[in-house]
Amino acid sequence: MIRAATPDDVPEVLRLIRDLAEYEKSLHEVQATEDDLREALFGPEPKIFAHIAEHDGRPVGFALWFLSFSTWLGRHGIYLEDLYVDPAMRGNGYGKALLVELARVADERGYGRVEWAVLNWNKPSIDFYEALGARPQDEWTTYRLTGDALTKLARNA
Repeated sequence: MIRAATPDDVPEVLRLIRDLAEYEKSLHEVQATEDDLREALFGPEPKIFAHIAEHDGRPVGFALWFLSFSTWLGRHGIYLEDLYVDPAMRGNGYGKALLVELARVADERGYGRVEWAVLNWNKPSIDFYEALGARPQDEWTTYRLTGDALTKLARNA
């Protein structure tokens, strides 16, 4: 079953985020707290959204996303920040079901695309995404400002 996340899901969403970070060899980078997620997902002005994959009433996967915008299309899109399914539950269709739900939301709301990033070494995920019809956008390189570099730029502008 795929459903929208509720405030009661926040502890499980954080668990899944931490599990994803561990899988991506980046657990040490996770700073998010339950309070951070609760505010972002369910505060007065939510900026992110989440869907939960359930098995026997227990969350086993999630998709966390936010709206993007394409100036070329003139429409919003969905940017999928995280998609994760517990390793023991993979192969049961939960990842696909989460992506189907996001595609349904995008189609229903007139959004122009669903996009995301995947680590270059994550061959199982790449194969999974390509089997669904997704194609890599290899002519673009993602850049990021964070930490000290972000602070330095902000304060020296």
